[in-house]
Amino acid sequence: MSLISVIDEVCDEVTIDRFDAIYGNPDPDALTMLDLAQQAGDEISRRADWQALLRTGTILASNVSLPSDFQRLTPGGGIRTSTGQFIRPVTNSGQWAVVSQMTPAQPYYFISSGKIRVAPASAAVSAIMDYLSKSWVQNGAAFKDRYSADDDTAVFPERLLMKNVVWRWRRQKGLAYDDQLAEFEADLVSEINADRGA
Repeated sequence: MSLISVIDEVCDEVTIDRFDAIYGNPDPDALTMLDLAQQAGDEISRRADWQALLRTGTILASNVSLPSDFQRLTPGGGIRTSTGQFIRPVTNSGQWAVVSQMTPAQPYYFISSGKIRVAPASAAVSAIMDYLSKSWVQNGAAFKDRYSADDDTAVFPERLLMKNVVWRWRRQKGLAYDDQLAEFEADLVSEINADRGA
């Protein structure tokens, strides 16, 4: 399903007229639907480790920029040396100040200001990083993190997007939305399990 087909389904659900186009349409309702779809997609992409968003990158040195589509590391050991040893995280700058002055046997990493730092620096050479991309919108072979065309699609099940937009629309209009939100949450759990092969 594309952005326009998702919004068409939302329009049917909330009983408003469908739009000929969404992206670039100056109609206030179309702008609202586009904004709600973007919010919904951003939320859904962050709520699970979707298989379609998994990426692997190679770190060539310590103190390098994160990939431009970086959202977060995969849980449970997102960085490992070229020999397969897990690199442990340091979560604050105070700890990093101490660790980075040592030559620890156990390698550590610290993410700050869009960069990843590794100590000892030698552990960073050809290290592997498993991460989740923030680019949940697809158009052909291109991935991005924002809608920019009516034929853009989401990499996760788009019925989740439709259900999320419905409850957001109802909330914005001051209507009861508890049932729609509960339905979305239940479907989200089912789809996450299906994506994991459960």
